[in-house]
Amino acid sequence: MEAWVPLFEIFMNSPTPETEASLWLQQYFSATTSSSSTTTPITPSSFISLLTKPCDANVKDSSFPSSPITKRIMFIETLPGMVQSRILSFLAVENRRFNGKELSKLARHLLSESQELEFWVKKAARNLLDVVSESNMNEWISGFSLDSGEETVGEEFDSLPEWLKDAAAANDPLLSWLPLSVVDFGSSFCDDSLGKDEDLFSQVEENGENDLMESGDDIDVDQALNVPLEPEIEKMAVRLRDRVLNFESSLKAVALANEIRLLCLEKGRDSLQVLNLIEPWNAEDETASVLISHLSSGDEEELAWPSQVLCSIVLPKLLVLEEPASRLLVTSTMEYCSLHQKAAVHALLFPLVFRRNGINNPICDVITRIVRECLHPAHVSAFCQKLLCGGDEERRFTMLPCHQCLVSSELVWTESLFNLFQNILNHNVQLTQDSVDCLVYHVTQMAERFSKSLKFGNFVLCLVSKCASLLKSHKNVLTEAVECTDTLVTKSILSRLASF
Repeated sequence: MEAWVPLFEIFMNSPTPETEASLWLQQYFSATTSSSSTTTPITPSSFISLLTKPCDANVKDSSFPSSPITKRIMFIETLPGMVQSRILSFLAVENRRFNGKELSKLARHLLSESQELEFWVKKAARNLLDVVSESNMNEWISGFSLDSGEETVGEEFDSLPEWLKDAAAANDPLLSWLPLSVVDFGSSFCDDSLGKDEDLFSQVEENGENDLMESGDDIDVDQALNVPLEPEIEKMAVRLRDRVLNFESSLKAVALANEIRLLCLEKGRDSLQVLNLIEPWNAEDETASVLISHLSSGDEEELAWPSQVLCSIVLPKLLVLEEPASRLLVTSTMEYCSLHQKAAVHALLFPLVFRRNGINNPICDVITRIVRECLHPAHVSAFCQKLLCGGDEERRFTMLPCHQCLVSSELVWTESLFNLFQNILNHNVQLTQDSVDCLVYHVTQMAERFSKSLKFGNFVLCLVSKCASLLKSHKNVLTEAVECTDTLVTKSILSRLASF
């Protein structure tokens, strides 16, 4: 076991575990084959054997929470979820080094425990199973030696049909891929007056626009409020809205949440439009916390419904937040975001950061808690990459139309936003080079504006301390920017930069 400790440290701490683990294994695999004196052989099969080694663990029983039971599980299941997902991702990347049947067996066993698996572990296990299944299928097909047959089929597909071969010899083809001459179509084809075909062209354009609108609706489901609801549904939504405003007890709030979920998730119904009528964001925090806790559809991998729950209950409250959020609201939000991490990014983090007036301290505190308690550092790094460097498609978020006036299309840089990035860096999130480059650009642009701001100075000091290896090419521009500031940490920042 001790021989594998360096590898597990890579999976635990490395920002690029797949690459470093591959290099480490390649080095030790070759060393093992060249030396037979190794007490603990480091081979692909021994690594899989270690991961699948049975262990006894105490697990809480849902029926008797106070008395844990002993359960036989694999060694990999005793590791933290983050390490499990990294190991499974590595096995998917390096699947050719390992026995496909063993990898498939490992992935299937983990997926059989899907109710207890964390979201990203389940994702990685499914990806591993897909990769192994695809490679096995390719090997099975290649065993039939069908390459020549594929080439023949390809040639037959690309060749012209018999009735076009004679026409292909014509000197004046209409189109390069259609060997018919203009004469074949008659003189009417060359007529400049296309009045007869205007209706046809307009019909084609309308069909094209409809197709685009349909595809857009599939993508931006949060903004597709075009289909009118039935009058009975509207009346039910209005009644639920009145009940949302009149909180009586937690028990009745649970019943209210169940009715809202059933009304919204009815097949073929626009749930966002229903939520827009119910207006759950106007509920008291106590009611909102109960609604959040009981509006889950039960599918942790779903994105649309959890995003709609967050954007209709929590997001409007946080966008207008001027004082620290209530403990009830924050606690229920953290629990929900932990279960639905992707929805938390699209329905809370992105719209909050793009708040029209910029984020303030209370909003910064809530975002920081979501980042620290609900998301993996690698996912936070990806969020920062999209936030700082991504286009509109990558930064698209879920939101009700009535709240779009509260957000902006551009980042508004405030002291609290710089403080948020400092909190992210202090959480040991490994930012990409592109993200760091963008942060440096904004630092140079905002240095004079925040020349007296200690929060801005603390962020810059944290940036040059945590990302020193990525800032060497920016030493001069950062030095010029920091020299424009006058805070308690200015000299410390300049000293750090001088040591690059």
